[in-house]
Amino acid sequence: MSNIPLLKQALAEGEGIVRLAPCWVPRSFLMPGGRLKLDPRDLYALGAHRGGIDERWFSSTTKADNGPGTPADEGLSYIAVNGHRVLLKEAIESLGDEFLGAGVMREQGGWNILCKFFDNLGPIPHHMHQMEQHAKRVGQKGKPEAYYFPPQYNFTGNNFPYTFMGLEPGTTRDDVRRCLERWNEGDNGILYHSKAYKLQPGTGWQIDAGILHAPGSLVTYEPQVNSDVFGMFQSMVEGRAVPWDLLVKDVPPEHHHDLDYIVGMLDWDANVDPEFGAHRLFQPKPVRAEAEMNDCGYSEKWVTYSTGYYSAKELTVFPGRSAVIRDAAAYGMILTQGVGSVGKVEVETPSLIRYGQMTKDELFVTASAATRGVTVRNSSDKENLVMLKHFGPGNPDAKGLRK
Repeated sequence: MSNIPLLKQALAEGEGIVRLAPCWVPRSFLMPGGRLKLDPRDLYALGAHRGGIDERWFSSTTKADNGPGTPADEGLSYIAVNGHRVLLKEAIESLGDEFLGAGVMREQGGWNILCKFFDNLGPIPHHMHQMEQHAKRVGQKGKPEAYYFPPQYNFTGNNFPYTFMGLEPGTTRDDVRRCLERWNEGDNGILYHSKAYKLQPGTGWQIDAGILHAPGSLVTYEPQVNSDVFGMFQSMVEGRAVPWDLLVKDVPPEHHHDLDYIVGMLDWDANVDPEFGAHRLFQPKPVRAEAEMNDCGYSEKWVTYSTGYYSAKELTVFPGRSAVIRDAAAYGMILTQGVGSVGKVEVETPSLIRYGQMTKDELFVTASAATRGVTVRNSSDKENLVMLKHFGPGNPDAKGLRK
């Protein structure tokens, strides 16, 4: 039975804005950090064998690649309309022109971005996401990604608010190969060849495909290409063994023990860049003059920019104020603070969420609504209303933005 009538109803009722249900994703090899507002009783709602829930995916049309036993819809966002749910993926496949615009559908063929919060008690193992030429060999996309650390979710840094990134200049391919050779001997020592950076809420990083990184324990807002490829290069993290399978998950079977091929997946020049931090640490960039925006009751900043793959903004509307916000492309939105409305749709930041419970903090704004302009209203007379907005490839407003 077609869901098109239901989708058209949702679009009409929200004037081009639809509400999305929370999309929770577990990871068996990590420990949840407990800051995503998911009730602590539900951190292992999918069973301890699946792992703790440490990620929330936003406006997702990408299935999670969590191995055997993964439900068919894990990682996929649902539109909520009058007690019914329809996959956002189905909506874009059926009514892509109405959601994204005919031009985007013609050029991109869909919503080619994945965005998430991830929240861990400690660090993630040092790993990389394959570049396009290597991802293609396993039928996937290469995956660059960006980070932003929202202050509202980072009231505590948890166990290790530092991220190892890249490799120290002077590191050789043989150094990395020797680490892989020691995989089953305990800690393989890959972090001795890397450098850790202390993470600061309200800032971000750009990590291109092929770059090693071991994300630290801040809650991270992560726009990225819609792909779930990775390869773990660290054999132990916080005393827990990382299986070899997670190194070669997205490696052709004939190369599962080909260390030259595995090391060759790294973008070597980018990893050993002596100006790594200067090139990849990003500060928010105001969308226009702050004084002009403040007079209109709001402040908006680019928090992810400089790449054509994706972009993201943080919008703050001041207490008791409203603002008409126009964007050149469709976007997903997650509220991080406050209460109010986006167009006709009420929004509020939840305090605690049970697994499976509906919330009012996540929306998808279609291209026509975004370009027409959306009135964002802050209902509080004391507290800011803050949201993060993620855009897919080719956002015209983001073109030409540089670090």
